[in-house]
Amino acid sequence: MATIFSVIILITLLLLLFKTSIFLKFKENDLYVKTLKEFNRGYGGKIAILILALIFYAAFMAPFIAPHSPTEIDYSNMTYSAPSLEHWFGTDDFGRDMFSRVLYGARIALGVGFAAVLVNASLGVTLGLMAGYYGGKVDMIIMRLVEIWNSIPFILLALAIISALGKGVFNIIIAVGVTGLINFSRLTRSIVLQIKEKEYVAAAKALGASDFRILYHHILPNSISSLIVLATLRIGISILVVAGLSFLGLGIQPPTAAWGTMLNRGQEYLIQAPWMSIFPGLAIIITVLSFNLLGDALRDALDPRQLD
Repeated sequence: MATIFSVIILITLLLLLFKTSIFLKFKENDLYVKTLKEFNRGYGGKIAILILALIFYAAFMAPFIAPHSPTEIDYSNMTYSAPSLEHWFGTDDFGRDMFSRVLYGARIALGVGFAAVLVNASLGVTLGLMAGYYGGKVDMIIMRLVEIWNSIPFILLALAIISALGKGVFNIIIAVGVTGLINFSRLTRSIVLQIKEKEYVAAAKALGASDFRILYHHILPNSISSLIVLATLRIGISILVVAGLSFLGLGIQPPTAAWGTMLNRGQEYLIQAPWMSIFPGLAIIITVLSFNLLGDALRDALDPRQLD
């Protein structure tokens, strides 16, 4: 199973990078063709996709790639050791293999990052749809409440949520997911204000379509390109925030392998064993940078002005 999955991923990557014309033959949508051509103009998006594909592959295949268990303690040598052929990224102060821990840490980072953005987008988009579509007092009340919520410092909000719910992966997702609602809310509201005056929305109203149907079948699909760009950028931010919370001891708890937790542990040995901080730090930087590059490439590719 692992071998088949590996082959499929490698073939797909090669086709995406060097044979994009194969996919164009299956698509007769001019907008899709223009978007893909616009995306392929720069190298940033391609590089980001390649790096993220490798990160996703490493995270998914961690049980097969990792040479050791991420929580396996070497009781015969409970001390840090430098990178070697046996331990590519060295070991931490408990003798645990850092390469294995970084691989499993990718699972936590990607899983929590995507889940937090899903919560964030669901709440923010719903509030933005209601505020933009109904307008008036509904718009004012929703946006003022969102702005008040956004004015609460994130660390204080995270502390309050985690103190009330306790530490754990699910609670971290909630803490990160309910912050930054104003980004999705404002973007969705601004798009709805433009779209709700279109002819097809008026036609749907004339045919007796319900508000729910108009919002989720006519307005939301025409807003999806901008929301995809924002969601891509927010994933990188969420991964960074989760790592920060774990570094402060509020996020993923030991012995679970998480990049922020590894950085927290590595700061005590920054001089004696710098690899304990370098490799988790590089993993965070590369992953967040890749999502930002992908978001920028998608923003340019999905820009209506570029597709005209």
